[in-house]
Amino acid sequence: MRSLWILLVALFFAPVLFAQTGTVSLSGMVRDNAGRQPLAFVSITLRKSDSSLVAGTISGEDGRFQLPGVVAGEYLLQLSHAGYTPGWQKLLVGRLSAYLELGIINLAPMAATLSELRVAARQEGPNSRMDRQVFSIQNNISQAGGSVLQAMRNLPGITVSEGGKVQLRGSDRVVVLLDGRQTALTGFGNQAALDNIPASAIERVEIINNPSAKYDANGAAGIINIIYKKSGQQGFNGKLGMTTGLGALLQKKENLPSIRPQYQATPKFNPSLSLNYRKNRFNAFMQGDYLYNKTLNKNDFTTRYYSNGDTIRNQVKRNRITTVGTIKAGVDWQLSDADAVSVSGLYSSEYVRDHGDIPYFNDKLTNRSRLWQFYEDEVNTAATVSANYQHRFQQPGHLLQVMFNYTFHREDEQYFLTDIRPAYTGRDTFMLLADEHVSDLSIDYFRPLKQGRFEGGFKFRQRNIPTNMRFFPGINSPLDTNAAGWARYQETIPALFGNYVYEQKRFELEAGLRWEYVHLSYRVNPDHNTYKSDGYNYVQPFPSVRMGYKLGDQTKLSLYYNRRVDRPDEGDIRIFPKYDDPEILKVGNPALQPQFTNSVEAGLRKELPKGYLYTAVYFRTTNGTITRIGTNLPGSTIIYSVFQNAGRSYNGGIEMLWQHNAGQSFTYNINANLYRNRIAAFSIANKYPVPTLYDAPAEEATSGSVKFNGVFHLRGKTDLQLTAVYLAPDIIPQGKVYARFSLDMGLKKSVQQGNGELFANATDLFNTYRLRKEIKGSNFHFVSTDYYETQVFRTGYAYKF
Repeated sequence: MRSLWILLVALFFAPVLFAQTGTVSLSGMVRDNAGRQPLAFVSITLRKSDSSLVAGTISGEDGRFQLPGVVAGEYLLQLSHAGYTPGWQKLLVGRLSAYLELGIINLAPMAATLSELRVAARQEGPNSRMDRQVFSIQNNISQAGGSVLQAMRNLPGITVSEGGKVQLRGSDRVVVLLDGRQTALTGFGNQAALDNIPASAIERVEIINNPSAKYDANGAAGIINIIYKKSGQQGFNGKLGMTTGLGALLQKKENLPSIRPQYQATPKFNPSLSLNYRKNRFNAFMQGDYLYNKTLNKNDFTTRYYSNGDTIRNQVKRNRITTVGTIKAGVDWQLSDADAVSVSGLYSSEYVRDHGDIPYFNDKLTNRSRLWQFYEDEVNTAATVSANYQHRFQQPGHLLQVMFNYTFHREDEQYFLTDIRPAYTGRDTFMLLADEHVSDLSIDYFRPLKQGRFEGGFKFRQRNIPTNMRFFPGINSPLDTNAAGWARYQETIPALFGNYVYEQKRFELEAGLRWEYVHLSYRVNPDHNTYKSDGYNYVQPFPSVRMGYKLGDQTKLSLYYNRRVDRPDEGDIRIFPKYDDPEILKVGNPALQPQFTNSVEAGLRKELPKGYLYTAVYFRTTNGTITRIGTNLPGSTIIYSVFQNAGRSYNGGIEMLWQHNAGQSFTYNINANLYRNRIAAFSIANKYPVPTLYDAPAEEATSGSVKFNGVFHLRGKTDLQLTAVYLAPDIIPQGKVYARFSLDMGLKKSVQQGNGELFANATDLFNTYRLRKEIKGSNFHFVSTDYYETQVFRTGYAYKF
């Protein structure tokens, strides 16, 4: 423990880079000091301390002026006009706003000086914004040709857990946005569909660990914003790509006896096309992708031990074929110098076919008690329509923005189950239909100030999800037919926010407050054998504060605080049992309540001669932690895994990101995240299928991750990338997960004068990645290891025209 604290202290005082590549637009108005009339044709120049000219302009007839494209630094602002005493003063251009208003500057007929002016500029380059880290997907060669979900595995602070859930700094309470919007494709509580978005369609990924009050309050761990590609070139241009691959070339673990083979040498196929036409004030764009993916989606070997001495060994093998078509299209139209509109649409259709086997054996594998085989036929349809109107006032950066976003998602599942036992064979079927409708209306206002800016806005969300589950039992069916029926999820959320940014030469402040009202209603079939209709509502404040102090031109210390919430998603409270494994049933809980999290963080950033180093120390405390809890009934082998509020949990640690340019031929970055999790003791009662109590002792453990990315710049416009990821063991409620490791490699070559690109890569090169966990209950414990497909070899070609 002593060495751990030494490491924490050492890393905390390590310096960090804050890249300074963005520009700012300065604006203001010049008036006569005596008559208070606007002064036209005033000469305005911006000079460095050595008097070299940076920019110049003259004021218009209304006295207004603008100086665009100014980088951060210290300057002299000079104003001169016939008959007036020239004015000049030192000027600081900071980093917090893209547009800054200098306000009214008075020139006097007699000698006068200008008051000191301080202007802040927000940087827009990669890794340059204080509230987020920005990563280009095209630089991730080792995951090229894969999905966005696969590409994010290599990004700092991000891990992907069982079922495709994205984690940030060890927490899965993450909000994933697509072009700044929450959609059914990225998920309101489940990010598995990210595995269907090709990385080739994405320009960059933004990681926001400490969101300000202008963002929705949900997502305690933070926000991940995925930005689609859009060309800025004039005229007609586009990109055509093709990727193929093979996965599961080597078998990680042999099947248990008497079941169908695992998928091997699984083919992948992904053609893509993007088109863009831009002329003057009009821009039209389209991105289309098709994905065929055959994969060993799950291969979980589990050994369950019961207090009466029984032992059961089983395997959940899921062979999957997925076909997905996705298209995103829209137009941007600058109606006038002041007004612009954007309209876009996103459509995705996913067809999933699963062939699964679940055999159940005794400990010695000498007796098979049953074989559960299933076939799943699932269609997921997602559509999003967005409209955005923006009005620019005369003052640059002074904006009013109105946005409307509608999302539809249909989940249409059919399961065909065959229950093979020594005495009989039963055939069962169940069907689920769920439609999700989400409408968002938001109005945002932005006003640059002399030393910062003000942001304010309103948002209204309406979300409606009707579901219907039907069971068709066969002989001696294990299906709980009395748990079927209908349910309806309805959510209404109006919210208001205000955010203020202030900057001096060394001190920065960003403070905001968001008020949110939530009304959630969950009505269920009155004949359901366990659950009744439920819901909740609240009115809560969600403050956010960031303070920054510049220790020098290249070093900054920042302190953060915010309060956020994680509301149960519809899938968390869904009343129908899920029969992926009929002896480890997953069930929702309509009585589930939101969890509230308070977060604090201290970060130090410094620019280095050949790179940068970033360090942050953070701590989170959560009340009403949402998690699954497993219980079972005496005399039964079935484990019921139900969502519950487990009480209070804590997460604190330190994160470091070091990027270094070792020369023209090699660059690398190392990300290390060391944290300690603590889950306080708690007691719950699982109501399904009958009330069962569970008391959990307190748990705590130290965990973390290390990621290495190295890029070799070879001759002939060729790049070679190596990516290594190590995830340390960690605790979860009722148990722990074990360590995981993988190594990825990728090669990319530019051809055809830079218009073409060839690449080849391998993920999990040595086939070492597997997910192993242990769960302990009152009368049981089990150990499971998922040997699902992680090793994939891909090759591809893309051409820009």
